[in-house]
Amino acid sequence: MGLLFLPFQKVFYSVSAVADGTGEFLGSIGQLKNDNKKLLSENQALLARSAMLQDVESENVILRSQLNLLPRDHWNLVAASVVSQDPQGMGNWLEIDRGSDDGIAVGMSVVVSNSILVGRVQQVNAKTAQVLLLTNSKSTINASTSDGGTKGIIRGEYGLGIIFDMILQTDSIKTGDDVVTSGVGGEIPKGLYVGTVQEVHDSDDHLFQQAVVTSPLQVSKLQVVFVIKDAK
Repeated sequence: MGLLFLPFQKVFYSVSAVADGTGEFLGSIGQLKNDNKKLLSENQALLARSAMLQDVESENVILRSQLNLLPRDHWNLVAASVVSQDPQGMGNWLEIDRGSDDGIAVGMSVVVSNSILVGRVQQVNAKTAQVLLLTNSKSTINASTSDGGTKGIIRGEYGLGIIFDMILQTDSIKTGDDVVTSGVGGEIPKGLYVGTVQEVHDSDDHLFQQAVVTSPLQVSKLQVVFVIKDAK
């Protein structure tokens, strides 16, 4: 009888061995999947960290380059990152990551390198602030040509451009003239750069001259700006 069952025992042993081997194989696959998931997760974390470090380094480079072109001996400046902009793309406002906790207040001027005026703070929260851009139709700022001979008001035009308005007919203004803030009224410091005159024409009532002014800024690409807290 022992000899009779011997072939069946061999078959049973072989099947058992195969089953055990299959179990180990499947277990190995499961372990590999877990290892792959872990590696993928770690790789994603490293990629995210690398991207963050690159972004920080890029921001630091921009910050250093701009600081070298700002008259820090004249004003107390607070650096801020742009965190959002007008979602309609109309050039009306942008939001920065500095607020009342950093000493930011409504009316403060916002600039970039070479003292180019971006706009002024119109709304402040504890951690953030909203900046009204020069192109906003609600924005009006006293300005003059760089030689101070021609004065008027800079106003925004529907988020699309800048108009130098209320210029007396007797004042001289021409294409290529630089326009800066005049400091009249005391809200905006004198001498901040606004832009260059591109076109001059009479107002609709012909009582004044108007000039189309082009700013060197590309607001959509701004990453870092500076808020002027006060003069030194």
